[in-house]
Amino acid sequence: MDPILHFAATYWWLLALIALAVTFKLWLRLFGVIIIPQNTMGLVNKRFVLLGGNRTLPDGAIIALKGEAGYQADTLAPGLHIGLWPWQYEIDVVPFTTIQEGCLGVVESRDGIPLSGGRVLGRQVACDSFQNARQFLESGGQRGPQIAVIPPGTYRINTQLFAVVEEEATEVPDDKVGVVTTKDGTPLPTGEIAGGETDGHNMFQDAQTFIDQGGFKGLQVQVIMAGRYNINPRFASVEFFDLTEVPIAHVGVVISYVGDAGEDVSGDSFQHGNLVKKNHKGVWDEPLDPGMYPINPRTHKVELVPTANVVLNWATGKNEAHNLDKNLSTISVRSKDGFKFNLDVSQIIHVPRAKAPLVIARVGSMQNLVTQMLEPTIGNDFRNAAQNADVIDFIRERTKRQEEAKVRISATLNEYNVVAVDTLIGDMSPPEELMKTLTDRKIAEEQQSTFATQMTTEDARTKLQKAKALADTQADVVSAERRVQIADFDAQSAVKKAEGVARAKKIDADADAEVTRVNGEAEAGKILAIGQSEAKVSEQKVGAMGNENYTAIAVANALAASGQRLVPEIIAGGEGASGSIVNLLLAQSLRDKSVAVLPVATTAAKP
Repeated sequence: MDPILHFAATYWWLLALIALAVTFKLWLRLFGVIIIPQNTMGLVNKRFVLLGGNRTLPDGAIIALKGEAGYQADTLAPGLHIGLWPWQYEIDVVPFTTIQEGCLGVVESRDGIPLSGGRVLGRQVACDSFQNARQFLESGGQRGPQIAVIPPGTYRINTQLFAVVEEEATEVPDDKVGVVTTKDGTPLPTGEIAGGETDGHNMFQDAQTFIDQGGFKGLQVQVIMAGRYNINPRFASVEFFDLTEVPIAHVGVVISYVGDAGEDVSGDSFQHGNLVKKNHKGVWDEPLDPGMYPINPRTHKVELVPTANVVLNWATGKNEAHNLDKNLSTISVRSKDGFKFNLDVSQIIHVPRAKAPLVIARVGSMQNLVTQMLEPTIGNDFRNAAQNADVIDFIRERTKRQEEAKVRISATLNEYNVVAVDTLIGDMSPPEELMKTLTDRKIAEEQQSTFATQMTTEDARTKLQKAKALADTQADVVSAERRVQIADFDAQSAVKKAEGVARAKKIDADADAEVTRVNGEAEAGKILAIGQSEAKVSEQKVGAMGNENYTAIAVANALAASGQRLVPEIIAGGEGASGSIVNLLLAQSLRDKSVAVLPVATTAAKP
């Protein structure tokens, strides 16, 4: 027997239960009973009307409100429903509409009153978030995109009437602002670029209130801050911009392109523009202090004005971090003597806080202040100054020229509400031939200065050496001074001692002198007595012997006393014997002893 047939014969009751379960809904449906599961709903399509009533839908309608044939406004909730005969009603079971967290449901109605009056979105009506289709249509709901949205959640919405598209909610990041442009509302007045602030619309989430309050279509002045917003993307678009930052040492001057035309508050003395109060169209008279501001960059412009000192360089290829001087270049001038040379100039300026709006009202921006006012003013000032001086004089008197320029430029900038802090001349590039002259002159001056310094150094070194030598001998000097003092003391002692000795010697000398005098006088008397006695004896001898004989005897005695030989070894012959002897004795005495003797008168002997 076939296994399948055997299984069917054995378990026929099980197969019967399965068949009954499968066909149960069909049997119920045949008797007009339908079961709608949980999380679903039934869309009812009525195929025809049996007796009386409204058989067909009104022209243009697609949803039946009065039992007409077609899709019905009312839907079937989950559960058991009867009387819905299958030959008259077609039931579509569809899931509920679910909107995820962080999203919103954008709705478009396929039925309702046509839009009118230039509106692009159907006005909001009471319909329980589009879950009550009948109420929507009976309350005058309009066909087309709806201004209302569905927040996150699960809804029983008739999808034959409403098409729902899930869109992400608008989320403004931190440190950003959302700039809103609406697609519906009252048209902007002529000449206006944005709609003013409107109350009550909860940051454009309640679009209907925005419309009812007379909100304008187009760009909006009001911005939205960081956060999540259920803004209908069919109603408004949102762009993100950075918060407006006013750095430290700056102020922000606000230029508003929207608002009422305010009264000029700049004063009669200011003829170069208008200042207005806050929230009026024009340049606001009160600047923004440092901080972060949620300002709409499409409707307001904030010009940053530095309140600290700003350095501007008229030097090609050199600019500061603020880049205000990026278009400035080295100033080219011509001197009185016809030479052309270049100047690098730095100008330091300061814009007071209270004067910042006046500066912006006059020139529009700090960049315009530099390029349209400062650049020609300072450039022409130095050109005019250079024409009144020779190039060498201009270079030599650099400091003077700088001070003069500072005074002139300060007076000029003051008229523009700008304070000239300082004017500085940087590098100068005169003709090479003149530069060589100045260089040679400077080298000569430096050489002279070097020589003078060297001389001073040598003088100092000499003095230092002297001082060192003096210091080195200081010990000897002190020792010498001590020795001098000691010698002085010794000398004084010796003097005292000598004075004592001298006095003693004087006394002794006086005594010796007296003795000597007495002795002398006695000796002199004695000698005198002897001499007188000898003289008398000699006189008597001379008288007895004669002069010549006495003289010869005296000579002989003298020679004998001297040890001289009286008789020579060789005797030459001559005149008388006595004369020869005497002569020989005299000659010998003169040769050997050099004795001078008186001549003796002799008488030659006669043969």
